[in-house]
Amino acid sequence: MIELTDIRKAFNQGRENEFHALGGIDLQLPAQRVTALRGPSGSGKTTLLSIIGCLSRPTSGRVRLKGQDISGLPERFLTDIRRQTFGFVFQQFNLIKGLSALENVMLPAYPLGGDWRELHEKAQRLLGDLRLSHRREARVEWLSGGEQQRVAIARALINDPEIIIADEPTANLDTALSMEFMAILEKLSASGKTVILTSHDPLVVDSSIVHQVVDMRDGRVVRQDTTRNTMESPA
Repeated sequence: MIELTDIRKAFNQGRENEFHALGGIDLQLPAQRVTALRGPSGSGKTTLLSIIGCLSRPTSGRVRLKGQDISGLPERFLTDIRRQTFGFVFQQFNLIKGLSALENVMLPAYPLGGDWRELHEKAQRLLGDLRLSHRREARVEWLSGGEQQRVAIARALINDPEIIIADEPTANLDTALSMEFMAILEKLSASGKTVILTSHDPLVVDSSIVHQVVDMRDGRVVRQDTTRNTMESPA
């Protein structure tokens, strides 16, 4: 589904503090599979994840999504692709304080328009699926870490994206909550979602639900394990 060719990313180009975060990434990320990007801090995995999710552009190289080269598209088209194709679960969750869990879940769908009542009902269903119906009216700052993460997952799913992107999703969770997250991830994968995440947590990358592990260091792919769960990937 996603093909990366010679992806490079440089910051502060032409300045004394010029920094090359990615040094030529060639990678294929299959549809309806779970891929984990693993590496130490500074390895470039979060930078790569932001490029995959159309949150930033590569300095050079090509990104192809379902066969279409999206690297040079104007920002307005990238914004549409980002809204309609990707759902994001950030490490710090990035929920809006002062708003309820339900309001946070609904936020990404507002720019797409549509019927407000249907959106409201869909957000309630998502929270119900994640066992948060009883907390839907609570302000997000009143929720526990695990509850906030489930709100973030519901928010990521509100536009029914094909691809879920998660940056270090268990970094701030204890073992029990991390296991709960992995159970949710397994259900998303089973429903046909493509999942791409970054993690150095063995509980995540060693999980049987992860189909592919990509090891990164110094802005490069140093190893790619595609031997796990080797059923033929959908086209």
